[in-house]
Order: sequence, then structure tokens, then C-alpha cells
Amino acid sequence: MPISSMTGFARLEGTWGNHRWTWELKSVNSRGLDIRHRLPSGMDAHERTIKKAVSVVLNRGNVNCNLAIDSTDAPATIQVNEQALRGAIMIAKDAAKEHGLEAPRIGDIMALRGVMEVADQNLSDNDRTARDAAILKSFDQALAELAADRQIEGAKLADIIAEQVDQIEGLVSQARTCTKEQTVAIQARLEARLKEALANSRVEIDEGRLLQEVGILALKADVAEELDRLDAHISATRDLLEQGSPAGRKLDFLAQEFGREANTLASKAADNALSSIGLDLKVIVDQIREQVQNIE
Repeated sequence: MPISSMTGFARLEGTWGNHRWTWELKSVNSRGLDIRHRLPSGMDAHERTIKKAVSVVLNRGNVNCNLAIDSTDAPATIQVNEQALRGAIMIAKDAAKEHGLEAPRIGDIMALRGVMEVADQNLSDNDRTARDAAILKSFDQALAELAADRQIEGAKLADIIAEQVDQIEGLVSQARTCTKEQTVAIQARLEARLKEALANSRVEIDEGRLLQEVGILALKADVAEELDRLDAHISATRDLLEQGSPAGRKLDFLAQEFGREANTLASKAADNALSSIGLDLKVIVDQIREQVQNIE
């Protein structure tokens, strides 16, 4: 499955007889899969079906599923869900008695969701079943469109991240070149400082001791391990982009690891060139972090 974004939108209209409806599906970023819906009265029984369908197709995201139904030529009537009404009254009475509260008014109970329902006067049970089946079928189509929209956005994000990883690879290559020259630069600076300090002294520079100090400083400034780990993270990121969704959590972890190595490299830098590379790495890593937050 290609890389998918968690951001997407789909709108689908459908008809059955004189009934028209519109599905609007929207999704944005989320740590997990959070499914919310707004359905007309009478469609509540299908909430579980809708949530299950979404969870099969999508892995992450805050998903809103909204349905609007318009029955233009069918007269509508208000009916009471007797079972829901009796249950609400019983619960309300028990709660009022237990807590010493005033008994609730019937108007408050009738306003509870599911107690009052809008019913189509001329819609038989068989017709309602057929209509709802058509509505749910169109929901599956809208869900497929949402998934496709997320994949289009995901492909754009994958291209951006791949380009940023290429930039990191280029900086790592530059850093390796800098590290080869770093020991020579350390020795030159140390010699210059020692000569300046001993300018008015007859003490000569001990070449052996100088090389020993250079070796110690070079060891402290060695970034070979950091560069090797950056290479490993580059390879892992490319593999994830190739494998496809779901990859957001793993990419987020790798972005944090990129940041860790970039910070260490910048702190160890013994010359301006390597320090500049470290700062450039940190900038690109921050950009990757922003992008992976949108990936499923």
C-alpha cells in the first residue's frame, strides 16, 4: 500500500427513489484512529457498521463521517421510540430518587437523542432496509475516495521526504570529507597556539607530546559513529517509504534519531565547516519531522 497522508476529503451524493443523500468524509492528523460521525435520526443502528468499515480501510487519523438525507417528496412524521422512552423515564426516576433530585420533566426526556425519531410516513420496513443498504454502499464508495485522496497527498509527502533524505545524504558525505581534514586542522591550531605561548621562551615543542594531544582532541571530535548511524537511518527511511503505509510512527521515530545524531555531530564539530554541516542537518531534520506528522 503506498504511503498515505492522514489528511483527506471525500464528498459523494446518492439517490434511492425520492431519497437523496450526501456523505462528507474528512480526516486530519491524529495519534491513532479516532472515528466520529453525525448521522440523521433513524441511522443510529448503522454506527458500528460505519466504524468497522473505516477501521478496515484506515489505520490512523481523526475521521469525521457526516450524512445528510433529503426525502423531497416523502411526507415525514415524528414518532416516539417507546422502548427508549420507557428506559429513559425509568433511569431518570431512579436517579432522582437516589440523589434526592426533582423528577425530570417529560420535555427534557423527549429531547434525549433516540427518543423522538423522524420517520418517513410512506416508507415500509423493506423499503427502509433497501434505502439504508444503498446509503451504506455509497458510504463504502466515499470511504474509498477518501483513502485515494489520502494516498495522493501521501505520495507528495513521500517525494518531499525522499528529497530531504537525499539532502541529508549529501551533507553526510561532506561531513566525512571534513573529518579527514579535521585532524590536520587540529594539529595546525594547536601548534600555532603553542608557538604563540612559547614565543618568548627557549622551550622547544615536543613533537611526540604534540601528536599525543592532537590524537586526544581528534578522538573527542571524532564523528564517524554518528555519520555511520545517519547512513543507517537514511537507508531505513528509504525502505519505509518504499514499503508504504502504515509508516508514520516509524518515520517519526527515525526523525527523532536523525535529530539526535545531528545534535551530537554539531556539538563535536571542531571546525566551522563541520559545524555548519551540523546546523544544516538540524534544519532539514526539523523539516522532516513536520512532514512525517502528516503520514499515516
